[in-house]
Amino acid sequence: MKTLLIALAVLTAPTDSLPDLSHSWSLQECIDWAMDNNLTVAGSKLTVESRTIENNTARMAWLPAVSGSVGENFSFGRGIGGNNTYEKGNSSSTSFSVGASMNLFDGLATPRRMQLAKLNLEAATADLEKARDDVSVKVAQAYVQILYNYEIRDVAARQVSIDSLQVERLQGLFETGRASAAEVSQQKATLAQSRVTFIQASNNIRSSLLDLAQLLEFPYWEGFSVVRPKVTFSSLVIPHPDEIYAEALDIRPAIRAEKLRLEGARKQIQIAKAAFYPSLSLGGGLGTNYYTSFATQGFWDQLQSNFNKYVSLSMNIPIFTRFNTRNQVRSAKVQYRSQELNLLRAQHALYKEIQQAWNSAVASQAKHAASLDAAAAAEDAFTLTKAKYENGKATITEFNESLARLVKAQSDSVQATYECLYQTALVEFYRGRPLTL
Repeated sequence: MKTLLIALAVLTAPTDSLPDLSHSWSLQECIDWAMDNNLTVAGSKLTVESRTIENNTARMAWLPAVSGSVGENFSFGRGIGGNNTYEKGNSSSTSFSVGASMNLFDGLATPRRMQLAKLNLEAATADLEKARDDVSVKVAQAYVQILYNYEIRDVAARQVSIDSLQVERLQGLFETGRASAAEVSQQKATLAQSRVTFIQASNNIRSSLLDLAQLLEFPYWEGFSVVRPKVTFSSLVIPHPDEIYAEALDIRPAIRAEKLRLEGARKQIQIAKAAFYPSLSLGGGLGTNYYTSFATQGFWDQLQSNFNKYVSLSMNIPIFTRFNTRNQVRSAKVQYRSQELNLLRAQHALYKEIQQAWNSAVASQAKHAASLDAAAAAEDAFTLTKAKYENGKATITEFNESLARLVKAQSDSVQATYECLYQTALVEFYRGRPLTL
Protein backbone atom coordinates (compact mmCIF):
# COMPACT_ATOMS: atom_id res chain seq x y z
CA MET A 1 0.00 0.00 0.00
CA LYS A 2 2.82 2.38 0.90
CA THR A 3 4.56 1.67 -2.41
CA LEU A 4 1.31 2.38 -4.27
CA LEU A 5 0.85 5.74 -2.55
CA ILE A 6 4.41 6.76 -3.36
CA ALA A 7 3.92 5.73 -6.99
CA LEU A 8 0.73 7.80 -7.23
CA ALA A 9 2.51 10.82 -5.74
CA VAL A 10 5.31 10.50 -8.25
CA LEU A 11 2.93 10.13 -11.20
CA THR A 12 0.75 13.11 -10.24
CA ALA A 13 3.61 15.48 -9.39
CA PRO A 14 5.35 17.56 -12.10
CA THR A 15 8.65 16.00 -13.11
CA ASP A 16 10.56 19.19 -12.33
CA SER A 17 9.26 19.20 -8.72
CA LEU A 18 10.35 15.72 -7.65
CA PRO A 19 12.92 15.80 -4.86
CA ASP A 20 16.08 13.74 -5.06
CA LEU A 21 16.09 11.77 -1.80
CA SER A 22 19.12 9.67 -2.66
CA HIS A 23 21.29 11.93 -0.47
CA SER A 24 20.94 13.81 2.80
CA TRP A 25 19.77 17.39 2.40
CA SER A 26 21.62 20.37 3.82
CA LEU A 27 19.82 23.37 5.28
CA GLN A 28 20.63 25.47 2.21
CA GLU A 29 19.21 22.79 -0.11
CA CYS A 30 16.00 22.74 1.94
CA ILE A 31 15.70 26.54 1.81
CA ASP A 32 16.40 26.62 -1.94
CA TRP A 33 13.75 23.96 -2.55
CA ALA A 34 11.24 25.86 -0.45
CA MET A 35 11.88 29.03 -2.46
CA ASP A 36 10.88 27.17 -5.64
CA ASN A 37 8.01 25.05 -4.35
CA ASN A 38 6.43 26.55 -1.25
CA LEU A 39 2.86 27.64 -1.99
CA THR A 40 3.07 30.86 0.04
CA VAL A 41 6.13 31.94 -1.91
CA ALA A 42 4.45 30.91 -5.16
CA GLY A 43 1.46 33.11 -4.32
CA SER A 44 3.74 36.08 -3.64
CA LYS A 45 5.44 35.49 -7.00
CA LEU A 46 2.08 35.69 -8.76
CA THR A 47 1.36 38.97 -6.99
CA VAL A 48 4.67 40.36 -8.27
CA GLU A 49 3.77 39.20 -11.78
CA SER A 50 0.38 40.91 -11.53
CA ARG A 51 1.97 44.16 -10.30
CA THR A 52 4.45 43.97 -13.18
CA ILE A 53 1.59 43.88 -15.66
CA GLU A 54 -0.12 46.80 -13.89
CA ASN A 55 3.11 48.77 -14.02
CA ASN A 56 3.43 48.15 -17.74
CA THR A 57 -0.18 49.25 -18.26
CA ALA A 58 0.45 52.49 -16.37
CA ARG A 59 3.58 53.23 -18.41
CA MET A 60 1.65 52.80 -21.67
CA ALA A 61 -1.05 55.30 -20.60
CA TRP A 62 0.74 58.14 -22.45
CA LEU A 63 0.37 56.41 -25.79
CA PRO A 64 -2.57 57.41 -28.00
CA ALA A 65 -5.59 55.12 -28.15
CA VAL A 66 -6.48 54.10 -31.70
CA SER A 67 -9.68 52.36 -32.76
CA GLY A 68 -11.54 51.62 -35.96
CA SER A 69 -15.21 51.08 -36.68
CA VAL A 70 -17.46 49.84 -39.44
CA GLY A 71 -21.18 50.58 -39.41
CA GLU A 72 -24.18 49.71 -41.54
CA ASN A 73 -27.31 51.89 -41.43
CA PHE A 74 -30.73 51.14 -42.95
CA SER A 75 -33.27 53.91 -43.48
CA PHE A 76 -36.92 53.48 -44.48
CA GLY A 77 -38.88 56.39 -45.96
CA ARG A 78 -37.26 59.74 -46.52
CA GLY A 79 -33.53 59.73 -45.94
CA ILE A 80 -30.28 61.40 -46.85
CA GLY A 81 -28.94 60.21 -50.14
CA GLY A 82 -25.50 60.19 -51.65
CA ASN A 83 -25.81 63.88 -52.65
CA ASN A 84 -26.53 64.78 -49.00
CA THR A 85 -30.19 65.73 -49.68
CA TYR A 86 -33.36 64.15 -48.39
CA GLU A 87 -35.12 61.90 -50.85
CA LYS A 88 -38.10 59.61 -50.63
CA GLY A 89 -37.38 55.85 -50.57
CA ASN A 90 -35.53 53.20 -48.62
CA SER A 91 -31.77 53.54 -48.35
CA SER A 92 -28.73 52.09 -46.63
CA SER A 93 -25.23 53.35 -45.98
CA THR A 94 -21.93 51.87 -44.89
CA SER A 95 -19.42 53.88 -42.88
CA PHE A 96 -15.73 53.32 -42.18
CA SER A 97 -13.68 55.29 -39.67
CA VAL A 98 -10.40 55.23 -37.76
CA GLY A 99 -9.91 57.52 -34.78
CA ALA A 100 -7.19 58.27 -32.25
CA SER A 101 -7.17 60.20 -29.00
CA MET A 102 -4.32 61.22 -26.74
CA ASN A 103 -4.27 62.67 -23.26
CA LEU A 104 -2.19 65.85 -23.11
CA PHE A 105 -2.82 66.99 -19.55
CA ASP A 106 -4.90 65.57 -16.71
CA GLY A 107 -3.58 67.39 -13.67
CA LEU A 108 -0.46 65.14 -13.64
CA ALA A 109 -2.63 62.17 -12.70
CA THR A 110 -1.11 59.93 -15.38
CA PRO A 111 2.57 60.33 -14.38
CA ARG A 112 1.60 59.86 -10.75
CA ARG A 113 -0.30 56.69 -11.60
CA MET A 114 2.89 55.49 -13.25
CA GLN A 115 4.82 56.27 -10.08
CA LEU A 116 2.16 54.54 -7.98
CA ALA A 117 2.29 51.42 -10.14
CA LYS A 118 6.07 51.30 -9.76
CA LEU A 119 5.77 51.66 -5.98
CA ASN A 120 3.17 48.86 -5.89
CA LEU A 121 5.53 46.62 -7.84
CA GLU A 122 8.40 47.38 -5.46
CA ALA A 123 6.14 46.73 -2.46
CA ALA A 124 5.03 43.39 -3.91
CA THR A 125 8.68 42.48 -4.49
CA ALA A 126 9.42 43.32 -0.85
CA ASP A 127 6.45 41.15 0.19
CA LEU A 128 7.96 38.31 -1.81
CA GLU A 129 11.26 38.77 0.01
CA LYS A 130 9.40 38.71 3.33
CA ALA A 131 7.59 35.52 2.35
CA ARG A 132 10.92 33.95 1.49
CA ASP A 133 12.39 35.07 4.81
CA ASP A 134 9.42 33.69 6.74
CA VAL A 135 9.67 30.35 4.99
CA SER A 136 13.45 30.27 5.54
CA VAL A 137 12.95 30.76 9.27
CA LYS A 138 10.32 28.01 9.40
CA VAL A 139 12.58 25.65 7.45
CA ALA A 140 15.49 26.40 9.78
CA GLN A 141 13.31 25.77 12.84
CA ALA A 142 12.15 22.43 11.45
CA TYR A 143 15.71 21.51 10.43
CA VAL A 144 17.11 22.27 13.89
CA GLN A 145 14.32 20.22 15.48
CA ILE A 146 15.39 17.24 13.36
CA LEU A 147 19.02 17.68 14.43
CA TYR A 148 17.94 17.89 18.06
CA ASN A 149 15.88 14.70 17.71
CA TYR A 150 18.86 12.94 16.11
CA GLU A 151 21.03 13.84 19.10
CA ILE A 152 18.36 12.74 21.57
CA ARG A 153 18.19 9.39 19.82
CA ASP A 154 21.96 9.05 20.08
CA VAL A 155 21.76 9.74 23.81
CA ALA A 156 18.99 7.14 24.11
CA ALA A 157 21.10 4.65 22.13
CA ARG A 158 24.02 5.15 24.52
CA GLN A 159 21.70 4.56 27.45
CA VAL A 160 20.44 1.31 25.87
CA SER A 161 24.04 0.22 25.33
CA ILE A 162 24.99 0.92 28.93
CA ASP A 163 21.87 -0.78 30.31
CA SER A 164 22.48 -3.81 28.06
CA LEU A 165 26.01 -4.16 29.41
CA GLN A 166 24.71 -3.93 32.95
CA VAL A 167 22.14 -6.65 32.30
CA GLU A 168 24.89 -8.90 30.96
CA ARG A 169 27.10 -8.09 33.95
CA LEU A 170 24.37 -8.74 36.49
CA GLN A 171 23.36 -11.92 34.71
CA GLY A 172 26.95 -13.16 35.08
CA LEU A 173 27.05 -12.13 38.74
CA PHE A 174 23.71 -13.84 39.34
CA GLU A 175 25.03 -17.07 37.88
CA THR A 176 27.96 -16.94 40.32
CA GLY A 177 25.70 -16.05 43.22
CA ARG A 178 26.96 -12.49 43.68
CA ALA A 179 23.75 -10.79 42.48
CA SER A 180 20.13 -11.44 43.28
CA ALA A 181 17.34 -12.23 40.84
CA ALA A 182 15.63 -9.02 41.91
CA GLU A 183 18.64 -6.97 40.81
CA VAL A 184 18.67 -8.70 37.42
CA SER A 185 14.92 -8.12 36.97
CA GLN A 186 15.23 -4.49 37.98
CA GLN A 187 18.00 -3.90 35.45
CA LYS A 188 16.05 -5.68 32.72
CA ALA A 189 13.12 -3.39 33.44
CA THR A 190 15.46 -0.40 33.18
CA LEU A 191 16.75 -1.72 29.86
CA ALA A 192 13.20 -2.18 28.56
CA GLN A 193 12.38 1.41 29.48
CA SER A 194 15.55 2.62 27.76
CA ARG A 195 14.50 0.80 24.61
CA VAL A 196 11.07 2.44 24.78
CA THR A 197 12.81 5.83 25.07
CA PHE A 198 14.98 4.97 22.05
CA ILE A 199 11.95 3.94 19.98
CA GLN A 200 10.14 7.15 20.94
CA ALA A 201 13.21 9.18 19.97
CA SER A 202 13.30 7.39 16.59
CA ASN A 203 9.61 8.15 16.07
CA ASN A 204 10.23 11.80 16.90
CA ILE A 205 12.83 11.89 14.13
CA ARG A 206 10.33 10.55 11.61
CA SER A 207 7.71 13.04 12.76
CA SER A 208 10.09 15.98 12.47
CA LEU A 209 11.27 14.80 9.04
CA LEU A 210 7.63 14.62 7.94
CA ASP A 211 7.02 18.16 9.25
CA LEU A 212 9.93 19.50 7.20
CA ALA A 213 8.92 17.49 4.11
CA GLN A 214 5.41 18.92 4.28
CA LEU A 215 6.80 22.41 4.68
CA LEU A 216 8.88 21.81 1.55
CA GLU A 217 5.78 20.52 -0.29
CA PHE A 218 7.36 17.14 -1.05
CA PRO A 219 4.97 14.83 -2.96
CA TYR A 220 6.55 11.94 -1.02
CA TRP A 221 9.12 11.80 1.76
CA GLU A 222 10.13 8.19 2.44
CA GLY A 223 13.93 8.10 2.50
CA PHE A 224 14.23 11.81 3.30
CA SER A 225 17.11 12.69 5.64
CA VAL A 226 19.15 15.76 6.48
CA VAL A 227 22.84 16.48 6.87
CA ARG A 228 24.02 16.61 10.47
CA PRO A 229 26.56 19.43 10.41
CA LYS A 230 29.38 19.59 12.89
CA VAL A 231 28.31 22.07 15.53
CA THR A 232 30.96 24.65 16.32
CA PHE A 233 30.61 27.78 18.41
CA SER A 234 32.67 30.91 18.23
CA SER A 235 32.68 33.69 20.80
CA LEU A 236 29.95 35.85 19.28
CA VAL A 237 29.11 39.11 21.02
CA ILE A 238 25.44 39.84 20.47
CA PRO A 239 24.77 43.58 19.95
CA HIS A 240 22.16 45.46 21.93
CA PRO A 241 18.60 45.14 20.57
CA ASP A 242 18.54 48.85 19.66
CA GLU A 243 21.63 48.38 17.46
CA ILE A 244 20.08 45.35 15.75
CA TYR A 245 16.82 47.25 15.26
CA ALA A 246 18.64 50.21 13.69
CA GLU A 247 20.24 47.84 11.18
CA ALA A 248 17.03 45.92 10.54
CA LEU A 249 14.96 49.04 9.75
CA ASP A 250 16.94 49.57 6.56
CA ILE A 251 17.05 45.98 5.34
CA ARG A 252 13.97 44.07 6.51
CA PRO A 253 11.55 43.63 3.58
CA ALA A 254 8.45 43.95 5.79
CA ILE A 255 9.43 47.50 6.77
CA ARG A 256 10.47 48.39 3.23
CA ALA A 257 7.11 47.19 1.87
CA GLU A 258 5.15 49.37 4.32
CA LYS A 259 7.32 52.39 3.52
CA LEU A 260 6.65 51.88 -0.18
CA ARG A 261 2.92 51.62 0.47
CA LEU A 262 3.07 54.84 2.49
CA GLU A 263 4.68 56.59 -0.47
CA GLY A 264 2.00 55.04 -2.68
CA ALA A 265 -0.71 56.45 -0.39
CA ARG A 266 0.85 59.89 -0.84
CA LYS A 267 0.64 59.44 -4.62
CA GLN A 268 -3.03 58.50 -4.24
CA ILE A 269 -3.68 61.89 -2.63
CA GLN A 270 -1.98 63.63 -5.54
CA ILE A 271 -3.95 61.56 -8.04
CA ALA A 272 -7.22 62.48 -6.30
CA LYS A 273 -6.31 66.18 -6.31
CA ALA A 274 -5.62 66.03 -10.04
CA ALA A 275 -9.39 65.89 -10.65
CA PHE A 276 -9.62 69.55 -9.54
CA TYR A 277 -7.65 70.61 -12.65
CA PRO A 278 -8.85 70.87 -16.26
CA SER A 279 -7.92 68.08 -18.63
CA LEU A 280 -6.76 68.52 -22.21
CA SER A 281 -6.94 65.88 -24.92
CA LEU A 282 -6.05 65.69 -28.60
CA GLY A 283 -8.04 63.66 -31.11
CA GLY A 284 -8.07 62.91 -34.80
CA GLY A 285 -9.49 60.49 -37.28
CA LEU A 286 -10.39 59.44 -40.81
CA GLY A 287 -13.75 58.36 -42.17
CA THR A 288 -15.81 57.72 -45.29
CA ASN A 289 -19.27 56.48 -46.32
CA TYR A 290 -20.89 54.47 -49.07
CA TYR A 291 -24.58 54.83 -49.93
CA THR A 292 -26.37 51.96 -51.65
CA SER A 293 -29.44 54.02 -52.61
CA PHE A 294 -29.79 57.39 -54.32
CA ALA A 295 -26.21 56.80 -55.36
CA THR A 296 -24.85 58.62 -58.36
CA GLN A 297 -21.38 57.13 -58.00
CA GLY A 298 -19.85 53.69 -57.67
CA PHE A 299 -18.45 52.14 -54.49
CA TRP A 300 -14.81 53.28 -54.83
CA ASP A 301 -15.79 56.68 -56.16
CA GLN A 302 -18.09 57.24 -53.20
CA LEU A 303 -15.43 56.18 -50.71
CA GLN A 304 -13.05 58.70 -52.27
CA SER A 305 -15.63 61.46 -52.52
CA ASN A 306 -16.94 60.99 -48.97
CA PHE A 307 -13.48 60.69 -47.41
CA ASN A 308 -13.09 63.10 -44.47
CA LYS A 309 -10.46 63.92 -41.84
CA TYR A 310 -10.71 65.68 -38.55
CA VAL A 311 -8.51 66.93 -35.70
CA SER A 312 -9.91 67.96 -32.33
CA LEU A 313 -8.55 69.60 -29.24
CA SER A 314 -10.83 69.47 -26.22
CA MET A 315 -10.61 70.74 -22.68
CA ASN A 316 -12.75 69.51 -19.83
CA ILE A 317 -13.09 71.98 -16.96
CA PRO A 318 -14.55 70.61 -13.71
CA ILE A 319 -16.98 73.10 -12.19
CA PHE A 320 -19.12 71.12 -9.78
CA THR A 321 -18.75 67.37 -9.18
CA ARG A 322 -21.19 67.03 -6.27
CA PHE A 323 -18.17 67.14 -3.92
CA ASN A 324 -17.00 63.82 -5.32
CA THR A 325 -13.44 65.02 -5.93
CA ARG A 326 -13.22 66.61 -2.50
CA ASN A 327 -14.38 63.41 -0.82
CA GLN A 328 -11.94 61.32 -2.85
CA VAL A 329 -9.11 63.54 -1.60
CA ARG A 330 -10.38 63.14 1.96
CA SER A 331 -10.56 59.37 1.57
CA ALA A 332 -7.02 59.29 0.17
CA LYS A 333 -5.78 61.28 3.18
CA VAL A 334 -7.51 58.86 5.56
CA GLN A 335 -5.86 55.97 3.73
CA TYR A 336 -2.51 57.72 4.10
CA ARG A 337 -2.96 58.04 7.86
CA SER A 338 -4.02 54.40 8.00
CA GLN A 339 -0.86 53.39 6.16
CA GLU A 340 1.20 55.44 8.63
CA LEU A 341 -0.28 53.27 11.37
CA ASN A 342 0.51 50.12 9.37
CA LEU A 343 4.14 51.21 9.10
CA LEU A 344 4.25 52.01 12.81
CA ARG A 345 2.74 48.62 13.66
CA ALA A 346 5.26 46.86 11.45
CA GLN A 347 8.12 48.73 13.12
CA HIS A 348 6.81 47.90 16.60
CA ALA A 349 6.36 44.25 15.62
CA LEU A 350 9.90 44.11 14.29
CA TYR A 351 11.30 45.65 17.46
CA LYS A 352 9.41 43.13 19.61
CA GLU A 353 10.66 40.26 17.44
CA ILE A 354 14.23 41.51 17.78
CA GLN A 355 13.87 41.94 21.55
CA GLN A 356 12.55 38.41 21.87
CA ALA A 357 15.26 37.00 19.59
CA TRP A 358 17.96 38.92 21.48
CA ASN A 359 16.66 37.79 24.86
CA SER A 360 16.42 34.17 23.67
CA ALA A 361 19.92 34.31 22.19
CA VAL A 362 21.48 35.72 25.37
CA ALA A 363 19.59 33.25 27.54
CA SER A 364 20.50 30.35 25.26
CA GLN A 365 24.18 31.22 25.43
CA ALA A 366 24.09 31.20 29.22
CA LYS A 367 22.02 28.01 29.23
CA HIS A 368 24.43 26.37 26.80
CA ALA A 369 27.45 27.15 28.96
CA ALA A 370 25.69 25.95 32.11
CA SER A 371 24.44 22.77 30.44
CA LEU A 372 27.95 21.86 29.30
CA ASP A 373 29.19 22.20 32.87
CA ALA A 374 26.23 20.19 34.14
CA ALA A 375 26.80 17.43 31.57
CA ALA A 376 30.51 17.27 32.43
CA ALA A 377 29.73 17.08 36.15
CA ALA A 378 27.07 14.41 35.58
CA GLU A 379 29.51 12.36 33.52
CA ASP A 380 32.16 12.57 36.23
CA ALA A 381 29.59 11.58 38.86
CA PHE A 382 28.43 8.64 36.77
CA THR A 383 31.99 7.47 36.21
CA LEU A 384 32.58 7.46 39.98
CA THR A 385 29.26 5.77 40.72
CA LYS A 386 29.91 3.16 38.06
CA ALA A 387 33.31 2.39 39.56
CA LYS A 388 31.79 2.14 43.05
CA TYR A 389 29.03 -0.10 41.76
CA GLU A 390 31.45 -2.42 40.01
CA ASN A 391 33.43 -2.65 43.24
CA GLY A 392 30.32 -3.41 45.26
CA LYS A 393 30.22 -0.06 47.08
CA ALA A 394 27.05 1.24 45.39
CA THR A 395 23.67 -0.33 44.75
CA ILE A 396 22.03 -0.89 41.39
CA THR A 397 19.50 1.81 42.29
CA GLU A 398 22.28 4.34 42.84
CA PHE A 399 23.84 3.31 39.54
CA ASN A 400 20.57 3.78 37.61
CA GLU A 401 19.85 7.09 39.28
CA SER A 402 23.30 8.36 38.36
CA LEU A 403 22.82 7.13 34.79
CA ALA A 404 19.42 8.84 34.60
CA ARG A 405 20.97 12.11 35.76
CA LEU A 406 23.69 11.75 33.13
CA VAL A 407 21.18 11.07 30.34
CA LYS A 408 19.06 14.05 31.38
CA ALA A 409 22.12 16.30 31.56
CA GLN A 410 23.24 15.16 28.11
CA SER A 411 19.75 15.69 26.69
CA ASP A 412 19.59 19.17 28.23
CA SER A 413 23.02 19.92 26.81
CA VAL A 414 21.97 18.85 23.32
CA GLN A 415 18.81 20.92 23.50
CA ALA A 416 20.75 23.94 24.75
CA THR A 417 23.33 23.50 22.01
CA TYR A 418 20.84 23.61 19.15
CA GLU A 419 18.74 26.26 20.82
CA CYS A 420 21.81 28.47 21.11
CA LEU A 421 22.82 27.68 17.55
CA TYR A 422 19.41 28.63 16.17
CA GLN A 423 18.77 31.71 18.32
CA THR A 424 22.22 33.15 17.57
CA ALA A 425 21.71 32.56 13.83
CA LEU A 426 18.28 34.21 14.06
CA VAL A 427 19.74 37.38 15.58
CA GLU A 428 22.30 37.52 12.79
CA PHE A 429 19.48 36.95 10.28
CA TYR A 430 17.75 40.11 11.48
CA ARG A 431 21.02 41.94 10.81
CA GLY A 432 20.96 40.79 7.19
CA ARG A 433 23.20 37.73 7.44
CA PRO A 434 22.27 34.45 5.72
CA LEU A 435 20.40 31.95 7.85
CA THR A 436 22.98 29.20 8.33
CA LEU A 437 23.89 26.73 11.06
